[in-house]
Amino acid sequence: MIEIKNLTKTYGSIKSVDSLSASIKEGSIFGLVGSNGSGKSTLLRMMAGILAPDEGIINADGAPVWENPEAKGRIFYLSDDHYFIQHSTIRENAAFLSSVYPRFDRKKAEELAGKFGLSPTRKINTFSKGMQKQASVILALAAHPDYLLCDETFDGLDPVVRQLVKGLIAAEVAERGMTVILASHNLRELEDICDRLALLHKGELLFESEIDTLKDNVRTVQAMFRTEMPQKLECEGLRFGEPAIRGSMLNCVVSGEEGLCREYFESLGAEFYEFIPLTLEEIFITEMEERGYDANHLIG
Repeated sequence: MIEIKNLTKTYGSIKSVDSLSASIKEGSIFGLVGSNGSGKSTLLRMMAGILAPDEGIINADGAPVWENPEAKGRIFYLSDDHYFIQHSTIRENAAFLSSVYPRFDRKKAEELAGKFGLSPTRKINTFSKGMQKQASVILALAAHPDYLLCDETFDGLDPVVRQLVKGLIAAEVAERGMTVILASHNLRELEDICDRLALLHKGELLFESEIDTLKDNVRTVQAMFRTEMPQKLECEGLRFGEPAIRGSMLNCVVSGEEGLCREYFESLGAEFYEFIPLTLEEIFITEMEERGYDANHLIG
């Protein structure tokens, strides 16, 4: 388990991560989403022990990550940028990484290279960007980490390779109990593979939830009122987005327990109402708009 307590990281006057706390269970796939500059990459680098937090702690299975080679040997950070030994091959990088990661499996690196159709003896700097990302994934999985930290790992991969990578990651989680933290802007990708999801904005954790629970607790409500339209939506335990009204029809995003939502709209005297499920992307947009981060704000 990774435990994050009151984590803060500041660059000059900018708080990249602000008093963040979270727990990530062993053997889970945990998704991190957020606006640009929300602190996702900084958080991953601190979890990997690359950056030191200004305040707070990060523990992996009870042991601090910072300045702890043993803990770092169980964590692999897949950066959005690719770092390889200059003018090297997959095989040469595997030889180097085997001196850093105690469980690194060179045979597995060769086998994975074959699955991806990459030559282990070809210079990596001659690969395309997508192929270089594949090489990073190969080396990460061959390291047999307990914790795999992925920063936009699927970005730039073609659909077939994305499915292969997701399948390999899921197999490692199922077979070894590996824990994966995925930071991505592509909520559709996270929806397919993650167990839990956390939303970051300006370094703060806005919410953390099981994906199924999150989707069950947020929906669009369409309600029709033949009598008086309610002037204000307000109910303890429910959160309401900005309602759109067209004639006798009200349309609004509502967060909260479904049963309570039904009771509330029935108490308002709705002639008819229906719930429309939201995608993760729609939930993300709704949560960000509530905090003033929307397209109109950015353009205007």
